[in-house]
Amino acid sequence: MGSFSIWHWLIVLVIVVMVFGTKKLKNVGTDLGAAVKGFKDGMKDGGTADAPAAPQQVTNTARQDANTVDVDAKSKS
Repeated sequence: MGSFSIWHWLIVLVIVVMVFGTKKLKNVGTDLGAAVKGFKDGMKDGGTADAPAAPQQVTNTARQDANTVDVDAKSKS
């Protein structure tokens, strides 16, 4: 009794289509898709403003400090 079978969900789907009609359901689906697309675009645009700055590049200049260790750092790929 805890879960419904596929037949229960098909009957519910048929009743929903009969009550609302396919045109209204299509409009709701289109509006929902546009809202999700707008949300994704907003997240993409908003994420660039808060993104951390690019890491600074280290140049190959000689250091005068005796405690400095010279290492070749590689970025993760």
